[in-house]
Amino acid sequence: MIKALVACRAGVGSSLMLKIKLNEVIDEHKLPVQVEHSSLDGLPSFNGPIVIALSDVAQELKDQGIDKVVVGIKNILDKDEIYTKLSEALKQVQS
Repeated sequence: MIKALVACRAGVGSSLMLKIKLNEVIDEHKLPVQVEHSSLDGLPSFNGPIVIALSDVAQELKDQGIDKVVVGIKNILDKDEIYTKLSEALKQVQS
């Protein structure tokens, strides 16, 4: 099982909605992903390889050079986008 952290600045609202949609996609496609949820403050203690956030937050994390695969989601409700980007991230960490 691969750990993924869903994070936003405050850890409520957008990231919680994204976590719900992620879990739906994971269940529908039987992906080997375990999702955790936190504010960005929880990032230093997260030991998994994938971080998922809304696009603006994801870009900030990439700019900071964090040592994780960072996935940026533009539309929280778009399961196709979530599946496509999560699948790409899984390929990166499994290779």
